[in-house]
Amino acid sequence: MNLLVQNNECEEEKTRDLSSYIYLPEEEGKAGWKQLSVVEKVSVNQNKVKEEFRVYDAKACDRFEVVKQHYKDMRCYQTLNYVNRMYEKFHKFDKAKMTVWEAFEKLGDYVDSSDPDIDLPNVEHGFQTAEAIRRAGHPEWMQLIGLIHDMGKILFLWGEPCDGMEGTATGKQWALGGDTWIVGVDIPSTVVFPEFNRLNPDMIASATQTKSSSTGIYQKNCGLANCKFAYGHDEYLYRFLIHNKSKFPPEALAIVRYHSCYPFHTKGEYRDLMNDEDHYLLEWVQEFNRFDLYTKDNARPDMVALKPYYNDLIIKFLGEGKLDW
Repeated sequence: MNLLVQNNECEEEKTRDLSSYIYLPEEEGKAGWKQLSVVEKVSVNQNKVKEEFRVYDAKACDRFEVVKQHYKDMRCYQTLNYVNRMYEKFHKFDKAKMTVWEAFEKLGDYVDSSDPDIDLPNVEHGFQTAEAIRRAGHPEWMQLIGLIHDMGKILFLWGEPCDGMEGTATGKQWALGGDTWIVGVDIPSTVVFPEFNRLNPDMIASATQTKSSSTGIYQKNCGLANCKFAYGHDEYLYRFLIHNKSKFPPEALAIVRYHSCYPFHTKGEYRDLMNDEDHYLLEWVQEFNRFDLYTKDNARPDMVALKPYYNDLIIKFLGEGKLDW
């Protein structure tokens, strides 16, 4: 599988073979698997996680139950109506004006309720992802996306418990993280914890309607850009980058919006909704996914030393000064 790799400034084009990069199931046995959070492991192989937790101690089992409850809440509350409300609430981008670095400082207060024992701040995971992408020789825009891809979790600053946007270890976070899906169409059985699909109000309503289960409210091959996804940090950051007139290419925006949609990039769902461009963008999302999942490491990045390099990229793609959040 070949993919044209080029940066946003039309630098020299080169071809890269992605066949050695795309995630393969056998990688679960490698050291990288051990570095994943519980949410990430559930995304990749739910059955393997269940096997692990049967031999872990009670504390680890509790953590798995937290993840399970997280996805149960997502299925119960993430509906088309809810997503529309979040569009209205957050896409005016009138909550704050901050630089990227100021936003990272704010994210330092965020605690992932599904993984309360991991003390790796989001910004450090971002640096690790970005540096791995940089070492692989990918373009500058992809490096910066690696740094900021989880920044949408800053929603916790303005969200409410009823919106599933608490930033505490015991808070509800079903609209901040976790695997997403397209709303307005039946939730596929390939999602994690598919037994909770029946709890979703949209799924209950669709059972009495005659619309196609593969396209729902959308036209066949309408393109994923015209679909709405379960709301979270991905969708917020995607809209944020558009609102602030970033200079990222379409590949970058696709990575931001779709990187948590495992039914799309890992399970082969939504083919009836995809257009030709989506098939091309899918390869970029899959390529990014291996860096997002398998770059966590106990060795902490030297953020002070790396900051000047990434500050130049921020200026290049997002401009100088404060941004609308």
